[in-house]
Amino acid sequence: MAVTTPFQTLFAVPMTCDGCAKDITGALYKLPGISKVEANVKDQLVSIEGTAAPSAIVEAIQATGRDAILRGSGASNSAAVSILETYSKKPDEEVTPAGTPGESWVNQRLVRGLVRMVQVSPNDTLVDLTVRGVPPGTYRATIREYGNLQDGASSTGPVWGAQDEKSGAAPARGVLGTVQVGPNGYGNTFINRPFQVWEVIGHALVVSRQDESDGAPLQNQEDTTVCSCTGKTLWEERRDEVAKGML
Repeated sequence: MAVTTPFQTLFAVPMTCDGCAKDITGALYKLPGISKVEANVKDQLVSIEGTAAPSAIVEAIQATGRDAILRGSGASNSAAVSILETYSKKPDEEVTPAGTPGESWVNQRLVRGLVRMVQVSPNDTLVDLTVRGVPPGTYRATIREYGNLQDGASSTGPVWGAQDEKSGAAPARGVLGTVQVGPNGYGNTFINRPFQVWEVIGHALVVSRQDESDGAPLQNQEDTTVCSCTGKTLWEERRDEVAKGML
């Protein structure tokens, strides 16, 4: 689903001088859909308006040699960053990385992607989902009822809001949609969903090839990724996840 309504995002970016700000601003204006960029060297923040996906913004900033992390969209509690990690258990084994040695898409790190959520109105949140290092195919992204990761995806419960869907009151808000992963093991989708960021904090988010339409419970698989939507957007989280191999 293409995003046509402009929105504002705020990124923390390390900058030491006006030259840094100029480099970043120039790189961002080259992106389709960017209408306004304001870089504040003193506060180490870059404010951006437009329709470009947050993942594309981060890539453009990183191409200038600087890091970037989503901090919000101009309002409190308006953004969250969640890390997708593989969680697959076999008997008598610890967490199993996705993939099989020898396959071109294999990424031996447990971190498989990143989800950025930006709330742009009282009932409208943009979900920017990037997946890397998993087998090619179509994956289904869902927010789950619980944030319990003790047993991986199998302990996260049903899709968030599934009871509303069954009662006919409303579609399940936890169904985010699908992402297509290509032969290189990479996939990205940018979608619009009717919830507020604070509502999903503490829930788990699962990306899996498993189809639950037949009522079968979600199981841990080698192509399943899961995260707990903690909403952390601080540099401390970035350092921790980089140490673990975050993309």
